Amino acid sequence: MPLQGNIQDFSTTQLLNLMNLSRRTGTLTIFEGLPSDELDAMKKPKTVPGKPKALVAFSKGKLVYAALAGQDSGLVAILNKAGKLNNEQTRVLKTRAENMPDKALAMRLIGARYVTQADIVNCIKQHILDVVYNLMVWTEGPFRFDDNRLPGRNSILVPIDLEPVIIEGAKRIRDEEEINKFIPSLDVSLRFPENAKDKFKGVHLEVDQWKVVSYVNPKNPLRLIMKKLNMSEMQIKKIVFVLHQAGLIEVVQPQAAPVGPTSRRAARRQKQPDKKVVLSLIDKLKSL
Repeated sequence: MPLQGNIQDFSTTQLLNLMNLSRRTGTLTIFEGLPSDELDAMKKPKTVPGKPKALVAFSKGKLVYAALAGQDSGLVAILNKAGKLNNEQTRVLKTRAENMPDKALAMRLIGARYVTQADIVNCIKQHILDVVYNLMVWTEGPFRFDDNRLPGRNSILVPIDLEPVIIEGAKRIRDEEEINKFIPSLDVSLRFPENAKDKFKGVHLEVDQWKVVSYVNPKNPLRLIMKKLNMSEMQIKKIVFVLHQAGLIEVVQPQAAPVGPTSRRAARRQKQPDKKVVLSLIDKLKSL
């Protein structure tokens, strides 16, 4: 009988520990949770498995494969995401090698010198880790582990020791808990500190960080900035947390919208970034 349950009761981290310590071989499937008519011990509707949401495979206690439903886990998509194939190469390969197994495609790409064997191994490894770290913060979902069931022979399996994955995953969970404690709501706003120009002197920010900086204005709720920049909740919270830790921005309660005829104009203005401040910062940086 396969091992099964719900990660609400037996977390992904605990499952990974079990796989590692017992050196299990097989595939873990996490499903969409659907409510049923049956009640559990707490008199709440029991959750039953729906569609598969994630697959994670293990071989002798090592992580070898991971995929999320709705996410392209093919070799071409993985290499494109890692920057090893550009968009045009990806488009051509998806058309010409649509039905080619990943192992055969890997040999073709190596032979044509698109990538090296090390590129393929490293990119697949990073893809697996990204999926698993994502799963480690899931808090609900039925699961089932099928012993000795592995992906097809044409899948590329990359063995990864579980112990460092579990340690890193636990650290990320703690970091996310700290971030959520610091920013419990998306209704907060952002502002620059009084000495913003001095603090930005010599600072090198990533593109996404600059995008958030461009919308820093006490009138802009974080929820609005997230939607404008098409970011996830945790993505924008992490960026704001890093910028705050560096002393570049401050987190404040949103300003109330004015009442009266001017409220519409104010609402339109609050959607725009504080351009004067941003342009002043950029000019200052260029002059350094």
